[in-house]
Amino acid sequence: MASARHALQSDAPAPERAPAETARRAADGLRIALFSGNYNCVRDGANRALNRLVAHLLARGAAVRVYSPTSDAPAFPPAGDLVSVPSIGIPGRSEYRLATRLPARIRADLDAFAPTHVHLSCPDILGGRALAYARARGIPAVASLHTRFETYPAYYGLRFLVPPIVARQRYFYSRCDLVLAPNPAMAEHLGTYGVPPERVRLWGRGVDHRLFTPALRSRAWRARHGYAPEEPVLLFFGRLVLEKGLEVFAATVDLLRARGHRLRPLVVGDGPARAWMEERLPDALYTGHVDGEALGRAVASADILLNPSVTEAFGNVNLEAMAAGLAIVSADVGSAQALIEHGRTGLLVAPTDPAAYADAAEALMADPGRREAMAGAAAQASLAYHWPDILDQVIAAYREA
Repeated sequence: MASARHALQSDAPAPERAPAETARRAADGLRIALFSGNYNCVRDGANRALNRLVAHLLARGAAVRVYSPTSDAPAFPPAGDLVSVPSIGIPGRSEYRLATRLPARIRADLDAFAPTHVHLSCPDILGGRALAYARARGIPAVASLHTRFETYPAYYGLRFLVPPIVARQRYFYSRCDLVLAPNPAMAEHLGTYGVPPERVRLWGRGVDHRLFTPALRSRAWRARHGYAPEEPVLLFFGRLVLEKGLEVFAATVDLLRARGHRLRPLVVGDGPARAWMEERLPDALYTGHVDGEALGRAVASADILLNPSVTEAFGNVNLEAMAAGLAIVSADVGSAQALIEHGRTGLLVAPTDPAAYADAAEALMADPGRREAMAGAAAQASLAYHWPDILDQVIAAYREA
């Protein structure tokens, strides 16, 4: 199980268990140049996974250098050596930055570092330039797929952008030597981008079982925030951005209330759409950003996670809520199907249908015994997701490439 220590002020703590010497030096000789779209500008699942990977690679004996846009107000300190690349803020979403080029000084820095592998985590301009750099020098290019960018435009009235985004992803991933997919569904999806199965490997995600655990469930926490002991608490957990399905969540709450349920949703997380969410559901409890044990306690003290996001490649939120001992109602998409056994460890519903979410949540609220059994099965299933073992899969992919 990965460490929950946050004393180092990093989202990428070192692995908790002392590995054998052979495992500890598994990455000896590897020199990884990692390119990220916003390595620590924003606290999201992709960035946390990349920072954890870098910490793991360093602990296993690799040399790592990270190239990414940087921010004057980063979300968290970075793991490893971070080289800032020129970037601009994205209009309307200034917390995200877009790298505009790979200048000569960065190329010189790369040459001096002499990477054995180039790891690309985003098919943006920077990723494309880094891929061209690797191809020109005969360096293996390993990409990891973190986000389904083609799903974003629909949330902002920009559906006309979907074809060029898909074309960009097809061009980018098909030229990489290996592509790391987070689950079998996304591995299959890469085939639509022209990536043959023999060039796809799996890199899943782990969960921090010291941070996300049913042991942190607290009646005192619930009482302090106005929840009665037997009151069902419906949770939204994640960044507050429209593409996480905020409208579907709010519409589900509306439906449940119209059916006579008195609900005060719990919203754990923060983001640029918080004001929108507070106007839409003004009486919910908003924790804002919380971390460490406070985060684990807030999540474990809920009862049902409702996750309407269809943009996830892996679905960290589902796994973390499973580990915390919650019943899950999730969009029936590939990322959730890889984690949840419908009817046993959670319920999968039509992704954009609020009535389907409301029906599933209502059934669990009406049957506490079923809800608790499902939550227990979910927590047990989450034990299979162990960060060090999963991160060692990336080292194996580098060796293969």
